[in-house]
Amino acid sequence: MLTLAGTELNERISFYGMRAILVLFLGAAIADGGMGLGTGTATAIVGLYLALSYFTTLPGGWIADRVLGERRTVLVGGIIIMLGHISLAIQISDLFVWGGLMLVCLGTGFLKPNVTSMVGRLYVDDTDARRDAGYSLYYMAINIGSAIGLFAVGYIGEKVSWHIGFGVAALGMALGLISYVLGQKSLGDAGKVPGQPLSAAERNKMITWVAIGIVVVVAAATASVATGTFSIDRVTYVLTALAVIVPILYFINMFVFKRDQIVGEERTKLTAFLWLFIASAVFWMIFDQAAGPLTLFAKHDVDLNLLGFQVPAGWTQAANPVMVILFSGVFALVWTKLGNRVSTAAKFSFALVVAGLSFVLMSAASAATDGGTVKVSLFWLLGVYLLMTIAELCLSPVGLSMTSKLAPKAFAGQMMGMFFLSISAGDAVGAQVSRLEPVLGGTYYLVLGLLAVVCGIALSLFVGKLRVLMGEHKTDAGAPEHQPSA
Repeated sequence: MLTLAGTELNERISFYGMRAILVLFLGAAIADGGMGLGTGTATAIVGLYLALSYFTTLPGGWIADRVLGERRTVLVGGIIIMLGHISLAIQISDLFVWGGLMLVCLGTGFLKPNVTSMVGRLYVDDTDARRDAGYSLYYMAINIGSAIGLFAVGYIGEKVSWHIGFGVAALGMALGLISYVLGQKSLGDAGKVPGQPLSAAERNKMITWVAIGIVVVVAAATASVATGTFSIDRVTYVLTALAVIVPILYFINMFVFKRDQIVGEERTKLTAFLWLFIASAVFWMIFDQAAGPLTLFAKHDVDLNLLGFQVPAGWTQAANPVMVILFSGVFALVWTKLGNRVSTAAKFSFALVVAGLSFVLMSAASAATDGGTVKVSLFWLLGVYLLMTIAELCLSPVGLSMTSKLAPKAFAGQMMGMFFLSISAGDAVGAQVSRLEPVLGGTYYLVLGLLAVVCGIALSLFVGKLRVLMGEHKTDAGAPEHQPSA
């Protein structure tokens, strides 16, 4: 656990460090070292950056399952992430920015699902209530890295130099790689070999399709530039469609074309996973607005003067990981004490309602600015982040645990990637929706908040059915009748 938690802690320093300053860097004037993009485009790019970071977990899981094994895939991913941050730090041209972002997205997809999947191997019994507690503690460890990244990179990026800030993010990933390599012996044989290695024929077929894909993408990009139709906004639209369509196709593939590899109760568990996947996407559409619209709200509409010190706007995002650190131990104890009496679906339902309420509060904060003429207290945002954190601790660590329990054995690594695809889909939709915030103001937050509340209430009506599909009802066979069933 220590080796894996240490690796993720340092990876989160790099990931959240860049998250702290990315929207500010993209929107800053070119004269100030930024990219000079409009607000809508900047928030959409940030949303797509987050979406692609999780979207690439699917090929990352596949490569671990079929080619490299989880252990080597994590190492390769970390190296790619570090190179991406270095590209952003040295930025010779705009291509270094876009190339760096793509490298970070790709590397995150290699690293994230596989290091998390290895954590799941520590708990052999799927009904062990300590599994949720273990993931909560693991989640606390990586949030320490998130907080460090937000504070360090957030300050250096805004106050010193955007590019030095990206360099600090690269350093964070480098430390993670060192930690991972030095801790290899403690992992034993876990993740050393792929679960379903490709045959020679399959490997050749994969290489062919990858080569074709690269040629098609390069040709399309070249044609777009040559005809003058290329624009960053069009790219975000295409990537959003990709992030939404691919999960749909992947579910169709598993339910229809790969059904012979999913046996017995694995089929009903996969059905339950589909509905929780949708709930997760709605949650992350709300939650990850923090990296875009909420950070810009902090910069322009919040009084950030604290005892004479002007708090960097990116620091406001740190409220979430700090609160996770403070509360995750409490939630771990709660899940252990309640055991299997509170179902995964019930936790998801509660998380959606609370996340929705955070945006209802955000709409009130926006209204308090009186059309941007008044800077509101920082406590408004802290209240929003408190509700978001409570919701996150009900869904995210539990969601990771849920995925490891519901995953068909033949698709263990890829299924962990599927949970991250729910984040990708939510972030991708949120990226485009965020373009409406400058137009709608407080109404934007109110509509999204009420949508999440309605989804949470709707999910609560089917908690019992989902409990049966997941097989959680079997763990209650010997429970006293007065115990709650959801």
